[in-house]
Amino acid sequence: MAKSRFHYELPDHRVEYGAEVEIASLKIDEEAQRGLNEKRAKDISDGLIVDALGSIVVSERADGNRYVVDGMHRTAACRMRGLRTIKAEIHYGLNQQQEATLFLIKNRESAKVSTLDEYKVGLTAGDALCVNVDRVLKSHNLGLGSSSTNTVGAVSAVLRITRQYGPEILNRTLTVVEAAWGRDKETWDGVILGGVAMFLNRHGSSIDDNELAKKMLKRGTAARWRAEVLTKASNGGYNNSGTGSRENTCYQLVIEQWDKGRTAAKRIG
Repeated sequence: MAKSRFHYELPDHRVEYGAEVEIASLKIDEEAQRGLNEKRAKDISDGLIVDALGSIVVSERADGNRYVVDGMHRTAACRMRGLRTIKAEIHYGLNQQQEATLFLIKNRESAKVSTLDEYKVGLTAGDALCVNVDRVLKSHNLGLGSSSTNTVGAVSAVLRITRQYGPEILNRTLTVVEAAWGRDKETWDGVILGGVAMFLNRHGSSIDDNELAKKMLKRGTAARWRAEVLTKASNGGYNNSGTGSRENTCYQLVIEQWDKGRTAAKRIG
């Protein structure tokens, strides 16, 4: 079983199983779970077998409002089919943050939740890893999502860097690559971020980040770096299908570039 990225913890609270709830009364809080995929809900509706629906998970907050925690697409499908009620497992007295945690608990072994969705809900849940990543990204005016000028698409890489090396290394990594290549979707490539982070984690105490950025730029653009990494990883003694081996290849290239022009005594490699 794969180890979860996040830490889950809930307070003791009352839970009611097998309750019939009015579908019209149910609300959705998209900060506490992923967004609704209308096509998926329609597909479920088209092939709906009521007896096979199972129970959704609902949170009844202190104000009496009920929010769907897990089973949003089944609920939407039932609405489309005009059903009035659905069976539910009702959790009482949770707040929004705890609902987000419950969502992660219910979906931690499910492939249906993307890393980005899990990150967003983890942020609402107050997960330390997500909070640290969010803080660093905001300090760079960056977000997580599809790669663009101001959005990092390498969600797994950013989470892994922060989990393995800490938020300060993530911060330095983002600073170095932006100083080298500016703001471009190629700048935020996950393999490059991973290789630079590995370098800074191992050798950062003796590294000047501005000098490192200038040296990396001399080797070429971010796109050229990625192409060289992929070529070397596939032609060398690495498994080119593994993210770790490609990041290690990038790490070796960063060492090579940093050492250029240095005396033997001052080289890292």
